Amino acid sequence: MGNSYAGQLKTTRFEEVLHNSIEASLRSNNLVPRPVFSQLYLEAEQQLSSLEAGNRADNDEEEEEEEEEEEGSESNSPPVTYQMKPPPEGCCTTDGFCQAGKDLRLVSISNEHIEVPSGFLLVGAKSPNIPDHLLVCAVDKRFLPDDHGRNALLGFSGNCVGCGKKGFCYFTEFSNHINLKLTTQPKKQKHLKYYLVRNAQGTLTKGSAICWKGAEFRPRQSSSSTCSNTLFPPPENTGSSATVTNEAVLAAHPVVQPGMHQMAPDHLPPAACHVVYNGKDSPQQHSAKSGLSSMTKPQVLGTLTNPGPPKKRHKGWSPESPSSNEAWNLQPNPQMANRNKNGGGGGGGGGGLSCLPHPTMLGPASSPVVASGEPVSIPENLLKIYKAKPVIFKGHGNFPYLCGNLNDVIVSPLLYTCYRNAQSISRAYEQYGASTIQPISEEMQLLLTVYYLVQLASDQVPLIEDLEQIFMRSWRESHLSEIRQYQQAIPQAFPQVPGPIAPVTSAQLPWLAGLAASSCNDSVHIIECNYSLAEGLSEMFKMLIEGKLVKTNYVVIICSGRNRTIDSCIAVTGKYQARILSESMLTPAEYQKEVNYELVTGKAEALGAFFGSLCPDGDTDVLLEKFYQENRAHISPSLSAVNKQAALDASGTAVCTSYHIERHQIRPFQLAVAQKLLSHVCSIADSSTQNLDLGSFEKVDFLICVPPSEVTYQQTLFHLWHSGVLLELGLEKEHLTKQKVEQYVVKVDAEAQTKFKAFLQNSIQNPHTLFVLIHDHAHWDLVSTVHSLYPQSDPAMGFVDRLLNCREVKEAPNIVTLHVTSFPYALQTQYTRISPYNEIHWPSLYNNGAELYHENKRYYGLSEFIESTLSGHSLPLLRYDSSFEAMVMALGKRFPRLHSAVIRTFVLVQHYSAAMMAVCGLSQMKNYTTVETLEIAQNLINSSRQCPNGHGLMVVLRIPCIPLATVAYERLSHVRERLALEEHFEIILGNPNSGITVGKHFVEQLKIWQKIEDAEWRPQTYLELEGLPCILIFSGMDPQGESLPRSLRYCDLRLINSSCLVRTALEQELGLAAYFISSEISVEKVAPTNDVLESDPEKLSSTDNEDEETVIEGSASEKRSPVKRERSSSHDSAASSLSSKASSTAFCSETSPPVVPAGEVGKSPHQVLSNSTEESVNNMEKPQQKVEKDSKVAAKVAQTSIASSAPSPFSSSSASSVPTHNSFVLQASQCSMAKASRQPPIVYLPKLVYDIVTSADSTGLSKSSSLLPYHSVMWASSFRPLMSKMMTYTEQSLYYRQWTVPKPIHMDYNNRNEGRMDTFHPRRLLLSGPPQIGKTGAYLQFLSILSRMLIRLTEVDVYDEEEINTDLKGESDQYYHQPGDVWPDVETFKKMPFDYTIHDPKYEDASLICSRSQKLKSEDRATARKQEDLYMRRQTTRMRLSKYAAYNTYHHCEQCHQYMGFNPRYQLYESTLHAFAFSYSMLGEEIQLHFIIPKSKEHHFVFSHPGRQLESMRLPLVTDKSNDYIKSPTFTPTTGRHEHGLFNLYHAMDGASHLHVLVVKEYEMAIYKKYWPNHIMLVLPSIFNSAGVGAAHFLIKELSYHNLELERNRQEELGIKPQDIWPFIIISDDSCVMWNTIEVDCSGDRKSEYTWTERNISLKQILQHIESVPNVTHYALIGMRKWSSKTSGGEIKEPFSCCHVHDFAMLNVDLTQNVQYNQNRFMCDDVDFNLRAHSAGLLICRFNRFSVMKKQIAVGGQRSFHIKSKVSDNPVAIAPAQYICAPDSKHTFLAAPAQLLLEKYLQYHSHRFFPLSVRNYNHPVLSVDCYLNLGPQTAICYVSSRPHSLNVSCSDMIFSGLLLYLCDSFVVASFLKKFNFLKGATLCVICQDRNSLRQTVVRLELEDEWQFRLRDEFQTANAKEDKPLFFLTGRHI
Repeated sequence: MGNSYAGQLKTTRFEEVLHNSIEASLRSNNLVPRPVFSQLYLEAEQQLSSLEAGNRADNDEEEEEEEEEEEGSESNSPPVTYQMKPPPEGCCTTDGFCQAGKDLRLVSISNEHIEVPSGFLLVGAKSPNIPDHLLVCAVDKRFLPDDHGRNALLGFSGNCVGCGKKGFCYFTEFSNHINLKLTTQPKKQKHLKYYLVRNAQGTLTKGSAICWKGAEFRPRQSSSSTCSNTLFPPPENTGSSATVTNEAVLAAHPVVQPGMHQMAPDHLPPAACHVVYNGKDSPQQHSAKSGLSSMTKPQVLGTLTNPGPPKKRHKGWSPESPSSNEAWNLQPNPQMANRNKNGGGGGGGGGGLSCLPHPTMLGPASSPVVASGEPVSIPENLLKIYKAKPVIFKGHGNFPYLCGNLNDVIVSPLLYTCYRNAQSISRAYEQYGASTIQPISEEMQLLLTVYYLVQLASDQVPLIEDLEQIFMRSWRESHLSEIRQYQQAIPQAFPQVPGPIAPVTSAQLPWLAGLAASSCNDSVHIIECNYSLAEGLSEMFKMLIEGKLVKTNYVVIICSGRNRTIDSCIAVTGKYQARILSESMLTPAEYQKEVNYELVTGKAEALGAFFGSLCPDGDTDVLLEKFYQENRAHISPSLSAVNKQAALDASGTAVCTSYHIERHQIRPFQLAVAQKLLSHVCSIADSSTQNLDLGSFEKVDFLICVPPSEVTYQQTLFHLWHSGVLLELGLEKEHLTKQKVEQYVVKVDAEAQTKFKAFLQNSIQNPHTLFVLIHDHAHWDLVSTVHSLYPQSDPAMGFVDRLLNCREVKEAPNIVTLHVTSFPYALQTQYTRISPYNEIHWPSLYNNGAELYHENKRYYGLSEFIESTLSGHSLPLLRYDSSFEAMVMALGKRFPRLHSAVIRTFVLVQHYSAAMMAVCGLSQMKNYTTVETLEIAQNLINSSRQCPNGHGLMVVLRIPCIPLATVAYERLSHVRERLALEEHFEIILGNPNSGITVGKHFVEQLKIWQKIEDAEWRPQTYLELEGLPCILIFSGMDPQGESLPRSLRYCDLRLINSSCLVRTALEQELGLAAYFISSEISVEKVAPTNDVLESDPEKLSSTDNEDEETVIEGSASEKRSPVKRERSSSHDSAASSLSSKASSTAFCSETSPPVVPAGEVGKSPHQVLSNSTEESVNNMEKPQQKVEKDSKVAAKVAQTSIASSAPSPFSSSSASSVPTHNSFVLQASQCSMAKASRQPPIVYLPKLVYDIVTSADSTGLSKSSSLLPYHSVMWASSFRPLMSKMMTYTEQSLYYRQWTVPKPIHMDYNNRNEGRMDTFHPRRLLLSGPPQIGKTGAYLQFLSILSRMLIRLTEVDVYDEEEINTDLKGESDQYYHQPGDVWPDVETFKKMPFDYTIHDPKYEDASLICSRSQKLKSEDRATARKQEDLYMRRQTTRMRLSKYAAYNTYHHCEQCHQYMGFNPRYQLYESTLHAFAFSYSMLGEEIQLHFIIPKSKEHHFVFSHPGRQLESMRLPLVTDKSNDYIKSPTFTPTTGRHEHGLFNLYHAMDGASHLHVLVVKEYEMAIYKKYWPNHIMLVLPSIFNSAGVGAAHFLIKELSYHNLELERNRQEELGIKPQDIWPFIIISDDSCVMWNTIEVDCSGDRKSEYTWTERNISLKQILQHIESVPNVTHYALIGMRKWSSKTSGGEIKEPFSCCHVHDFAMLNVDLTQNVQYNQNRFMCDDVDFNLRAHSAGLLICRFNRFSVMKKQIAVGGQRSFHIKSKVSDNPVAIAPAQYICAPDSKHTFLAAPAQLLLEKYLQYHSHRFFPLSVRNYNHPVLSVDCYLNLGPQTAICYVSSRPHSLNVSCSDMIFSGLLLYLCDSFVVASFLKKFNFLKGATLCVICQDRNSLRQTVVRLELEDEWQFRLRDEFQTANAKEDKPLFFLTGRHI
């Protein structure tokens, strides 16, 4: 049994199973008996639910190891620990270290040099104790398996890489040494897991898994005796991996269990896989076989593997098997091999039977499965006799040996796999409770297959997708009731199949199959055999040799004799179908290799000889030579000379003005896509994951990665140069050079590493630059790096994975990767790295017929091309050439050993050659070409003659295989040269690896057209070939993003590889023709007008009726030529019933060349040539003669003579007007290039591709869309819903994400993490859009707007307003300080008068404060603002944030992380809540505040020792000097701005230590704490929840004074004087963003002269400067200017002002002890406080040198107060006039504080109380002890009633009103009697209640001078419980 199994087993059960296994292996012919342990444990594991099974992904190594550990015991017996030998005493026993104490962990020694002896390999062992680590070991590779899990010698030999100990001969001994500490017996197969390889950086990394034999097949579910049960359930959880079983290792060719025929992985080279089945399942193994039915990872047509020499216990080694060395010597990729555990691989691997993208070679091989029965001998010379290699698909049951001439047949397991998958269909429904549903029976499967084959046409090839969908539909219909609730509508894409009422039995099957096949004219032949398939196969081979199957395309062999089971296989014998299927098995590399071999060995020369024999006049070359010699003397002047003559009018100027190359311009939808990209980037930044911190970036840099196509590279450089992006991003200055532009674009090839490393280095060095890595044409080269490391793989592949998926890109926080592609399907698999939320799809240009983006161009892509074939008009854009296809098919039968690509190319080149010869007058050659090719040649050669400048058409001839393209180029160039056409058109060989080579003559023409003067200029992109008449032979296996010019007229895709049918391959070929046309031409009219636009002078020489037919459909039918055929169902351009020679009857004149206009493809193309051509090419100078032939033709000439720039629809104009046009104007209007640019190109396809593209399901979805999306992915299950045409791009993406998985060759294959979201890279985006639609322009525009946004993110809108009321300043010549003084002198400052006037522009709508009797003009100050300005925002300007700015919560930089307390890796900063109480007499109660103090800020506070009670906040000393901290605590009151408030002062303080306290309301505490976890918070009592900013200021000041007292007491005990404690605090607004200083230079000659500059500085510098003011404690309040860009020199001439300070003030809480903020105020509380502080004799100093910038913040602050009705929730706006009402009235009460209503009312309606004061600034309102804003039209004079207060002189002032607001006892009657009032002046007394109102009137004796009326009493509109304020108004007597 090899290595013994670990663990204990129940003895009797084990012996029984072992006995049965040995007996079975002795009796069976199979090589590999069923493993004992699967028999023992399958039953136990059957209990696993299908959901559990589905969730187990196939790379779950840990889970697998656990399972392996459990293998030793049954579920009910505990495992017995394996007894290890005790370690020697004193040795190291640490996990990850060897016993000598040396570290063996890969992470530790990955960069160390390790000596590896010859013949040894480094491998990684896994220890169960440290599952996250690999231990590095050196093992003799002879004891390791080869790439297929075979040939490992028994035993072990290894060395320890840690201590260097060598010669371990037993793995047990070695595992002890490296401390594996195993609980089970050590087995190398189990613990040596991975090869270790060095990456590009030389670091040792985990490579692929070691391919131990048998590890792949560890089925989890048992199978019962019925074949309906399955071993492997399909994936129920589509998010997890598709394959249910776990794998132990990667295996190139897993060893298959009996019946499990392994398929060839897609990446094997030619000799790696041989396709012949020589195996058959024994009946005993049937249950194991059926276990495969749920194969969920589809594979391509592949082969059986060769198992290599058997181990000693195995019998039955197949004698004809080649040795493993021979069979597998080219295995390229042992590590990345196929991980399928299920032998069949899944259905549909490459799109179908007809298209298996990855091949197997057609050669002998033997199956690892031995079958019973006699072998089948393949006849000698089968290929020679039958002219084709039959392809045999294994079906159900056992398959016999094949022997003999194995080279002449191909055997494939694809159908077997498809049947298996269909058997498992019902399992997908088990999660829905449909467990009773039976799978589709084998008999039914086979019958449905016969039905399908019967309805295939003779030129159709079976597709596996079709068959899968037929099975699916049949199964669904038979179980409709059970699954109705889960069913989606299935399109009726297939013919109706009869659903039998009773199940088909095996006895009925052959009869029913024969009945089905009886109607198909023997295209399907049924062979029934009784004993085994061998007799049926023998009969088939015999019939092939005897020629009895000439008409038969498919032979179905059924054996239903034994045990009621059926054996079946299907042989494809149709020569066409067999050829297509066999060629589909070649990889692109093998395809090229095969073609190259045929060219090099001369096999293809037989074709040339055959063509030569066809021509009756001798070989084509002979004819050419003869023509050349005859015409040497008569060759007309060169094209340029002709053109030069024709191009000049009387003044000698050219008249064709249609030429222009489109430079870079942004279309509306490109801008829309760029904005979508930007919004996705912003959403990444906005997410809570902090994967992208946009705020930390200052600029954008980028690198564009393109495929290694020189043309694509140059094209991208061209776009980049002309976009101006480099200049806009500031990456380059003016005068760009090509070398500079080249730094930003890199070809992803072997040389890309250098540029890419520079890019990475740049990203590391510039953390504040956002780097965008753009991967254009992103579906190209998705090969895994690991796969490409092997020499046999394509050396040019794997670079994308190596560069873009490297660790540096993945981890760099400043790199965003943008994949851009037209075909995103391969990036949308289950293991994709791109989140579905990060996909951007190109928007639809139309919605319900309405144009979403105003475009002047209409895009023509694949769907439009397909629509043109359906719409019924006569000009389909997609066509095929049936004459060409017929010839190719005939030659394919004649030359069966030649690849069809060779045949197709030679035929097409022959047709082009003959067509060119026919156009040049060798009319007999028109018999040897097709109408289509002749049309192309005519229009190409004649196009340049129609334009005075020689502009012509481009024809793209797509030849993927480069050797064939070279052959075609050489041949066509030779023919052109012999026909003297070298200057008529160019032939260009487009090779992706090299640039464009264009003849000198044509380069000169292009330079003239494009006005290029550079003598060295050469075209480098196809776009620069605009207007050049040419055949572009486009080679390379795949287009790589090359764009084609607007002069493209024909896209000839007849030579594309039609056997490799995957969606991406097809769509990118068709994408070459994608095109923009001018949208002025309506879509309906494009086609009918086509021929008119296309018509040319030569066309007029042919009297064909095609024109009339096309333009005027009504009359067309009568005029059609006899060769008439219906075009509605097929767009074959020539009748398939006619050979190409039939067209010869269309020509009557030998001398005139046949001329077909470009685009001439009417309903009957033969008509083009149906009439005699009367004039030769030489008549082109005389168009007038031709014009008169037909009035309709004349009408067309009139039409086409309109300038080419005006493509108006065809309209009939009179024939008589035509001759007035002179010839060259007519020719100018005929410029073919101009007309070509106004219509999409015509595309020719192979018939096979045409049928797939144009056939649609019932939803209208093209069949091509439902093909396998890409060759390196596979379907996760054949049980998948159909796609629908109604699917959006997003739905398609989700479909592919659910239903496709990457193959091992794919770079995303290893990107798996059990379905968790973290497999998505957070900074990866995918932009997809149709080909040629403008994605390059869109992403360049994205870079531009991203850069602008980053600049915008580093900018803020700051208020930029001039100071107001500057005209009211006392203009004094006296200056108290010199302009250069840095500090005020306190004695001088005391002499400065206080400026009462408010200058802050935010108070522009506030009442003016009068300080003396001022003769002011009486006009309204409010009218100084224009009426419309009232509705505009305050004036702001955009400023770039400096490095000293304050930030909101969106700023995250490295330096701030600790300061902010945000780090996603850690918990939020811990903080504690502390209560702090103090009493205040004015409030009449004790105030209790709460501090939230983070642990990191506790050092700022003093706590009591026993209870940790908060005692005080530490204050520094006045005498302290330090540059490292700010002495003054900063308090910032805030509300509603938890996100937007600028509380991050880290940069503003330049990192200095400071104490910052946020003052918040109680209900906002939690949200502020969430956003600012590391900030100290002072939480106001709940009674202040609805209070204004005055309450916050009041509490801050009172708390600070109380704290000052506490600190004085505390520090007095330490011997410090009370006056030495620092008394200042800072009160700052939450919108202060930056601080500036003005530097004054007084170095002028006179003291009065000075200059000044303003710059941004840190708040730290300003505060430390202010804190250092001499005698600073003498100042009560110190502030600074508000910044304005309009600051004048006069304003800062005096460096200090004694005036109001706002927004940011340093407050001396000691001096202002007796001056309080009004806790009730909402607005103007700072003005109110300033006035009271000044009247108390305190000094208020404003530093004019310093200024604060305030950011405009649109949320929070005062805006958070909404005044609404208390009764209803209806948010109706309430006018300020309703804020007060009469007491006891039924007025609607409002839910707002009384004080707010009062202030708002007075601001807007004070004129009701003070009518005499309106605009009467010389008679202000007298306001006692307070400042209330009465609106801008009213002036106020403030006086204080306090004794000894400083007041303005009022003796000569007469007041127009008196305002008494909550007067206290200092206001007495005698005080008021000092003031004079106007007669009729008004009084307003405001009190807390009506009682106080009356007491105040009595106490102040107001009735002596004021008259009151009862109706003059008011209250604020508050309910009684809300404590309204009461007013009384009166008039002065």
